[in-house]
Amino acid sequence: MAGNVKQNLSKEVNDNIVQYMKAGQNLLVNQFSLRDEMETVDRQYMREENYTTEQLRARYANRLGNSNKIQDVTVPVVMPQVQSALGYLTNVFLTGYPIFGVGADPMNEDAALQMETIIAENAETAGWARQLLMFFRDGLKYNLHAIECSWDQRTTYSVENDILSPASAKTKKVLWQGNCLKRMDLYNTFFDPRVHPADIHTDGEFAGYLEIMSRTRFKKLVNSLFETVSATTAEAALNSTTVDAGISNSKAPYSYYIPTINPFPLMRRENLQTFDWMAWANNNAGRKSAINYSNIYVVAKLYARIIPDDFGMNVPERNTPQIWKFIIVNGTVVLLAERQTNVHDMLPIIFGQPLEDGLDFQTKSFAQNVADSQYVASALWNGYLSSKRRLVGDRVLYDPSRINKSDISSVNPVAKIPVRPSAYGTPLSEAVYQFPFRDEQTQSMLDGADRVVRFSNLVNGQNPAQQGQFVKGNKTLHEYEDVMGHGNNQNQMMAIMTENQVLVPLKQQIKLNILQYQQQTTLYNHDAQQQVKVDPITLRKQAVQFKVSDGLLPEDKELNTDEFTASMQVLSSAPQIGAGYNLAPLFTYIMKLRGADLQPFEKSPEQVQYEQALQVWQQAAAQAAQKGIPFNTPMPKPPATVQQQQQEQQQNGGTNPDPKTAALQSTQGA
Repeated sequence: MAGNVKQNLSKEVNDNIVQYMKAGQNLLVNQFSLRDEMETVDRQYMREENYTTEQLRARYANRLGNSNKIQDVTVPVVMPQVQSALGYLTNVFLTGYPIFGVGADPMNEDAALQMETIIAENAETAGWARQLLMFFRDGLKYNLHAIECSWDQRTTYSVENDILSPASAKTKKVLWQGNCLKRMDLYNTFFDPRVHPADIHTDGEFAGYLEIMSRTRFKKLVNSLFETVSATTAEAALNSTTVDAGISNSKAPYSYYIPTINPFPLMRRENLQTFDWMAWANNNAGRKSAINYSNIYVVAKLYARIIPDDFGMNVPERNTPQIWKFIIVNGTVVLLAERQTNVHDMLPIIFGQPLEDGLDFQTKSFAQNVADSQYVASALWNGYLSSKRRLVGDRVLYDPSRINKSDISSVNPVAKIPVRPSAYGTPLSEAVYQFPFRDEQTQSMLDGADRVVRFSNLVNGQNPAQQGQFVKGNKTLHEYEDVMGHGNNQNQMMAIMTENQVLVPLKQQIKLNILQYQQQTTLYNHDAQQQVKVDPITLRKQAVQFKVSDGLLPEDKELNTDEFTASMQVLSSAPQIGAGYNLAPLFTYIMKLRGADLQPFEKSPEQVQYEQALQVWQQAAAQAAQKGIPFNTPMPKPPATVQQQQQEQQQNGGTNPDPKTAALQSTQGA
């Protein structure tokens, strides 16, 4: 994000930026086989590689309702293993609240709560979990994934009371801003291939991507940039066409690329250009538009570390490398040219490789490691099916002078075969000869396929239990946990690699964006169940750090069941431990590690103080009653609840004090 400064680019500068973007796209599409290899992996993942004539005939016959044709089988090996590893990464990174927790020392607890509340709100509003889930799957399929982190502004609406009609409500336009994560569609992403993928955000020169927009969505984008885009530039972008950049499934470097993986998709997106916006507008009587709108707009977003003087840009420090953001429409018009003044000084698109061994793009992905096993297992299974096909329709020799070809090739199992008159009076066994067929060894093909699938588990360090399959054996719980702990080694290495390659700089960008751009507001924290007032000045003064996700800890380093039980017994029976620790928060923390969060049920300090005062009062009242002494000390008052404070606020029409302060005051007064 940068200052709102309008950039009126000359035609020369506009053309230089466009050519720079096209050179980057051309470098990746024409000189490298990125799209081709990703398509191969996707076909292996979706089991869509068999397009032989026999397979297509059987497939179309089945779709038409003819179940007599037996299709070839592609044994699912790639997809189950990818999904199993994806489930592990999901449990590690995406099941906590918030997705990225914040830790700080007790003196900065308030700032940490504010930061954590902001992150949780950004994650919910911008849909981080969905984007990160697709991001993790890309890494497992291609051994390459990328995600964009940008500080965006969006216009949203809230509900408020209508002053003119108190019983009704009205909408209010609100400007939301926060961190947005966007998983990169690698088919339409281009980047600097001269550096290691994990170093692109720090050492790379450029990274960008293409996306398609309808007329209304693009107009909304233009309107959101009204402070940074001149009217002339906006009009030129709206009038641009997709002659040089459209939608295609060809290898054209400047078009939005849609691969053809599934031959029977729910809908084909290649036909999105067929909707003619101007034809609709012209048929609307009395409707005339001053702008020649396109049916769709192909919008390129490019982040580049450039020297502005190379492009003829007359800007401050133009001979110093700077990070700029460009939005280029239909490969012709630079809608936005904005210098990025982010504190982190990184490209906002971060790349990673879950399996990094120093060979960069030569390293096989998690999916590619087991592709050969899928081929071999499928071949063995199809050999078994071929045997069954022959069993149903065996190969024979026949005399065409005695039997018609159509009769002997009939698939009807009860069809009667007439013989020609030339066969009358001769043994019918001489008209047909059946090849001897023995089917004893086909079962071994299935056993071999099963072994190949098990071999694939060794390649990626998976096991059937991780894939939700039952494993026979008389293992105790401790033995099972030990086996699963060691069985997760490769998954843990991928998680650690992803954490250090992508999530560490991603969390750094998120934190610094908040410190740099966050405005004062009030947000609700679901975990703490309270409204949190966000003060950006307090955030910038305090030092807050992200804590490491608990899911990255190996299972064999966590407290097992036996040790956990023994620890709980010691906590409840040893007075020395109670004297040295606050047992209630400790018990809450231990239970939270085991998956049960008891924090919402903890008593507040005010309630504990009230109960202690009440106990002392009851003892004093009992002693006074035994001695027959008058006892006039009033009973302590319980701390006011949130509902009572709200009622008092409505009655007094004043400002409601902080719940903890009010409760403490009521207890102290008692």
